[in-house]
Amino acid sequence: MQIDFAYAWQTLVKSWPMFAYGIRLTMEFAIVGTLVGLLLGLVVGAIHAVDIDPFDKPITRFFKHLGHIITGLYVWVFRGTPMMVQAVFLYYLLKPALGWTGFTAGMFIISINTGAYMAEIIRSGIQSIDKGQTEAAKSIGMTNTQTMMQIIFPQAIKNTFPALGNQLIVNIKDSCMLNAIAVTELYFQATSIAGSNMRYIEVYMVTAILYLILTTIATIILNYVEKKINHTDKVSFKANV
Repeated sequence: MQIDFAYAWQTLVKSWPMFAYGIRLTMEFAIVGTLVGLLLGLVVGAIHAVDIDPFDKPITRFFKHLGHIITGLYVWVFRGTPMMVQAVFLYYLLKPALGWTGFTAGMFIISINTGAYMAEIIRSGIQSIDKGQTEAAKSIGMTNTQTMMQIIFPQAIKNTFPALGNQLIVNIKDSCMLNAIAVTELYFQATSIAGSNMRYIEVYMVTAILYLILTTIATIILNYVEKKINHTDKVSFKANV
């Protein structure tokens, strides 16, 4: 079967309001999910990366072990199960109690799913930083919180920025899984359009191109930001020298 490119263009023009609405929701889910997931990942990753010192008090060691168990279980479950399954399970499980809409549930689900991946990214970033920096900070009287917030986190985020940016790209694509709970993102809108005119090939070709445009724009912006960050660090280093 041949692709009717003229019909695909006509479909894009005619159904643009539906495509545009789907694009807007897709980007909202991707951006909000990534940002909230980053904040959640910072907390979970920091807890998971805390070393258990044999010289700690028993109660301190207990809470550190407990933190490792809880965060490890969270990461294990949400990284080891498909987001579509998580969406359907949590949406219908909590709907009687929360009465939430598909949109609210979708935001929650993509955020906690992203948080599990972000936690591992942040944890690896924290563990990649020389422990001597932490020891130096403690030697000048900085608390653990001050050390983490002022020294460790900024470097960890910078070191893992490419992986963090990649998670945004993943969320743009994976937001389509939320159509399982009737979230009207881009894929859901494409399914509606294709079902109304029975021209699946042309509609999904247009949809694929739209996803490709979104991910390409996001990649260009992220690469620009990364270069700016690296350039700023080099300029600061030269100025200090």
